[in-house]
Amino acid sequence: MKIFVLLPRIPYPLEKGDKLRAFNQIKQLAKHNEIVLCALNDDPKVSEQDAFHALQPYCQSINFIRIKKLQILLGLIRAFFKGLPLQCGYFYNRKAARKIDALIAKHKPDMLYGQLLRVAEYIRYKKLPKAIDYQDIFSYGMKRRADIASCVTRPIYNMEYHRLKRYEAALFDNFDVKSIISEPDRDLFPHERRDEILIIPNGVDHDYFKPQKREKQYDLVFTGNMSYPPNVNAVEYLANEILPIVWKTMPEVKLYIAGATPDPKVKKAASERIIVSGWLDDIRDAYAQSRVFIAPMRIGTGLQNKLLEAMSMRLPAITSPLANASLGAKPNEEILVGSNAEEMAQHIITLLTDKEKAERLAQAGFDFTNRVYDWGKATAILEHEMQKVLKGRP
Repeated sequence: MKIFVLLPRIPYPLEKGDKLRAFNQIKQLAKHNEIVLCALNDDPKVSEQDAFHALQPYCQSINFIRIKKLQILLGLIRAFFKGLPLQCGYFYNRKAARKIDALIAKHKPDMLYGQLLRVAEYIRYKKLPKAIDYQDIFSYGMKRRADIASCVTRPIYNMEYHRLKRYEAALFDNFDVKSIISEPDRDLFPHERRDEILIIPNGVDHDYFKPQKREKQYDLVFTGNMSYPPNVNAVEYLANEILPIVWKTMPEVKLYIAGATPDPKVKKAASERIIVSGWLDDIRDAYAQSRVFIAPMRIGTGLQNKLLEAMSMRLPAITSPLANASLGAKPNEEILVGSNAEEMAQHIITLLTDKEKAERLAQAGFDFTNRVYDWGKATAILEHEMQKVLKGRP
């Protein structure tokens, strides 16, 4: 197959979950198919040259389309008045649409593959076989953000929630193949035929994220893109509710917050016992230098790559019921799950004081991720469904 892959962001560097998923799916699909990549770019700080070199081994053609601030503003205004999700308006503009149309006409792909509903408007009406990766259930993620938002921002989040919910359902019949990252996300999907959506989980590069013997500098570590609202919320939860309970018993405990572009709220949490790193050239350093991984997610949807990476590096992990619903690890055997600050704090104390339990949990989590999460196996499901669609076409 020749697959035209359309992305809302350049999938490099791999500091965000959607980039990680796109990069690894392209890498796997390229083994048996020709990849024509088209990625939008709203970030002038991204090195297109570095990204080109990283993607070149897997793509027949690589095309980056810059979207500028004025285009974004106009797109948001159009989306607002047309009743579309603002996320679609942010990434859609007519100039980019003309370039994408020209690339499709030039390369004549067998399959169009769009990642996230943010790019759906560019391809939803094309008379070619099409696939869409919803990835997460965006509407419900927005609802969770609305539930904890201030009275000033809540109406905006609620508006976006209802628009996303309508849009997710409206796209369903425009695409031949639909995929999502986890069963809990699919169960929340606003369409009666949701069972037709493929569950395509993420994987882990187990050769890259593997155990390292390093001196431990931190007791706890939390990683991710630190401007992403669910991660910001998790940092505040750790700093303001969980750790104060831990410190009553173990005042020396240190938390390492490692990830790009920390939000002002994240920076505000920094102290002698909470270290905020900012961008790291190698995120494995954060895992390897820490004793316990914690991801106390309260909002957001989808599978947490940070959990997969940490467990693949053989760290004992703690998370919330929300995050583990997508992960699917066995509570108390492969992972510890805390429903509130008190439970999270007790899990931290347990793992830092009971080395045998921490070792058992780390090994079980390591075995679980190696057994269940593999990029090749996951992407093969998607590739097989694309081939089925092409065989069924006249």
